[in-house]
Amino acid sequence: MGIPARVLVADDDADMLAAVSDALASLGFDVLSVESGAGLIDRLAMDGPFDLIVTDISMPWMDSLKTLRSIRSAGVTTPVVVMTALTDEQIPARVQALGANAVLLRKPFGLDELASAAQRLIASGPPEAERQQ
Repeated sequence: MGIPARVLVADDDADMLAAVSDALASLGFDVLSVESGAGLIDRLAMDGPFDLIVTDISMPWMDSLKTLRSIRSAGVTTPVVVMTALTDEQIPARVQALGANAVLLRKPFGLDELASAAQRLIASGPPEAERQQ
């Protein structure tokens, strides 16, 4: 077995953050957790690259869709799982605009759905050029 995939999880709900982080860690991923969009950007800068980002949309400072658009603009194409309980009809299109390696999970979702999405996205990985940075 190789080096475990590195996953960055961001959610301002402490219970959800713990549940998602624990579920991903139980799959053998190396998980780092943060509680805000600002934390997500900081961790990417300080501890990146990651093989996957899992984030809630509604967070303090900057919602994750704005955060993800910012990091995409900077050339970071890390696969993402976007979680939300929001019912805004524009959300699926906004997540799709992040690229083919972005998946939307509507809360409540099963941890098996999270595991499946995470494993699929990690298997697809970022472009080769980004892996070499």
